[in-house]
Amino acid sequence: MTATALITGAAGQLGRELQATAPPGLRIVALDRGRLDITDPEAVRRVFAEQRPDVVLNAAAYTAVDRAEEEEALALAVNADGPGHLAAACASTGTALIHVSTDFVFAGDSGHPYLPDAPTGPLGAYGRSKLAGERSVQRAHPRALIVRTGWVYSCFGGNFVKTMLRLMRERDTLSVVCDQVGTPTWARGLAEALWAAVEQPLLQGIYHWSDAGVCSWYDFAVAIAEEAQSLGLLQRLPEVRPIPASDYPTPAQRPACSVLDKQSSWAALQRVPPHWRVQLRSMLQALKESADA
Repeated sequence: MTATALITGAAGQLGRELQATAPPGLRIVALDRGRLDITDPEAVRRVFAEQRPDVVLNAAAYTAVDRAEEEEALALAVNADGPGHLAAACASTGTALIHVSTDFVFAGDSGHPYLPDAPTGPLGAYGRSKLAGERSVQRAHPRALIVRTGWVYSCFGGNFVKTMLRLMRERDTLSVVCDQVGTPTWARGLAEALWAAVEQPLLQGIYHWSDAGVCSWYDFAVAIAEEAQSLGLLQRLPEVRPIPASDYPTPAQRPACSVLDKQSSWAALQRVPPHWRVQLRSMLQALKESADA
């Protein structure tokens, strides 16, 4: 009998990459918010009864970091209550669950990469909602796998890379924050790692995944400009100026250093991703090809 994998948040960056990288031999049920609102427990139970999934990959999330400061109740509904409903349904049916979380559960003041068991301390509503989601999942389904990531981008939807490309075409000069450090993560690489985790059903608890390396938002923006110009996506190189976060105030406070320690996941999955800049180049090439198609 063919195993069934249910992907929630199917219209998002990760959801679309999960569909694009799904291994052969699985029956894929990919549902966006219109087909499955995970905040509705009855809807979750109905989908489980209809589809009978063997594994659920929860890519559904509220990700508007700044807007969450004013919409924390909505962020909690999607990022905490919804995963709890999925986890309860998985636990009651013996279904494996992989839930995606974020580096924003950390305060960013440690000065070194965060291990999966490091103390958490989110600075804003988004981080609080995602941490609450982790706890909801663990309470309802102790054998679930939680994968934290950060700085996700792809060819799909809105993200930092695509925003920078648009601004670089419109402006001669950009100012980008230089004192917030993390690791960019191409959603395709994350999706491939999650499918590798599906192949290891005994894997449970909290793990970290992102691409290799470390950078600031400023470093990331400079790399985007250089790689995009080399591929012909930009006709000229704009000037990118480094600024402190204090010069670019936002509603939500962000961690200064949210680098994740991925050694345990790289060992468990027996795979190490390329450096973030290599992944950026691959994503931009894919974006160019899709635009040229």
